[in-house]
Amino acid sequence: MCAQMLATGAHAQGDLAHELARYVAEIEFDALDQATIETVKSHLIDALGCGVAAYGEAPVRACRTVALSSPGGPSTVIGTQRRTSPDLATFANGAAFRYYDFNDVYIGREPGHPSDNITACLAVAEAENRSGRDLLVSIVLAYEIACRLMDAAELTRMGWDHPIYSLPAAALAAGKLMRLPTEQLAQAVNLAVNGHIAMNQTRVQVLSDWKGLADADAARNGVFAALLARQGVTGPAPVFEGHAGLFKQVSGPFALEVNEFGGKGGGFRIHDCGVKLYPAQGGTLTAIPAAGRVAAQVGDLDQISSVEIATTQFTYLSAGRDPEKWAPETKETADHSLPYIVARAMLDGEITNDSYSATAIRDSRVRALLKKISVKPDEALTRMSPRAIPNRVSAVLHDGRVISHQVDTIPGLAGMPMKRADFERKFRKNVAKVWNESKQDQVLDYIWNIDQQTSLQEFFSLTVIEG
Repeated sequence: MCAQMLATGAHAQGDLAHELARYVAEIEFDALDQATIETVKSHLIDALGCGVAAYGEAPVRACRTVALSSPGGPSTVIGTQRRTSPDLATFANGAAFRYYDFNDVYIGREPGHPSDNITACLAVAEAENRSGRDLLVSIVLAYEIACRLMDAAELTRMGWDHPIYSLPAAALAAGKLMRLPTEQLAQAVNLAVNGHIAMNQTRVQVLSDWKGLADADAARNGVFAALLARQGVTGPAPVFEGHAGLFKQVSGPFALEVNEFGGKGGGFRIHDCGVKLYPAQGGTLTAIPAAGRVAAQVGDLDQISSVEIATTQFTYLSAGRDPEKWAPETKETADHSLPYIVARAMLDGEITNDSYSATAIRDSRVRALLKKISVKPDEALTRMSPRAIPNRVSAVLHDGRVISHQVDTIPGLAGMPMKRADFERKFRKNVAKVWNESKQDQVLDYIWNIDQQTSLQEFFSLTVIEG
């Protein structure tokens, strides 16, 4: 029956879903050089640290409760000793990894967070009893698919949301760990993409809990699609090129040179992903040091008459246009508000997870400063993207002086990669409230040597938070 189902849904060879499926089926661990292995371990450490830091937050707890209401599956909800289905574990863990908006970022024509797909790889690798090497390959492939799609076409201006690109990435990474053949991998892509198109309303006006959950949901759907494909279920085809497919309805047409992907003649895109120094929307990151330098030079902020932020077109649309950005009431709106982030950074000199507490958001000083701030898109700055994510903060003082600082990139972003010690420092800072230094050392040592592990059970044992 399964073979018959596959035959009736078979695609013509050469469509994008099949090209991506063939690529994923062919890549094995020996295609990863030592630099790539080091990079993927670093990003796994970074994402895990973000998830552990957010473990106790209310939306994360809620997602964990939902996932564990269906107990007894093969995949662990990280931080606990309890298991659920692979797709629900993916969702619960993804909610934690993403909550603080502190995990990595990729800036292509469309920006996104490829590490949001790591939880799909962890959940399926555990369920399938795969090795550390299998896990690393699947993560690299999830990054590769998501980032190449983000390079190909922008979704935001079309009114759609970047988790759309996580759908095929998670489906293919999960299918790789399930050792699905090419045809079933393609069907996983068809199933994932067709049924779960995400709207960009998630990231405009008042931002809700869903802002941090949308990509976790995409990864969940990708895993579920792979599970269905393994059982012979087929999906709409051709899902990209069809008369009512993704190209026609969502993104517009684009081409991908799959033969130039990582391991096939090109470098893996995971090397081009940025790592955040601050928990904030990616386009706003360089505004934080710019704002801090302006404030330090001004001294008494009461001297400021007005503040103008010049930014890229994308950052303006996503973080500096809507009126709600000047009066945030939720963490989700505040960490995607360029004016709030600049005001808070001018007051505090930096942005931390605590910058979005209810007290910080409602601080009368930040509200007063927000009234002086304006944001404008700048064509020259836009042309610098995506190789840089520049922001310029200019304060006009009551005496007419103008103090201005522009920052184009920061450590962790384009041209300024983090080293192993930098990743460890960020990880330790994120998990310090949960794990002591000895536990931190154990987790770091395990992940730096994860390619030597034949099973991942120790990983889930080491990451328990609850007693």
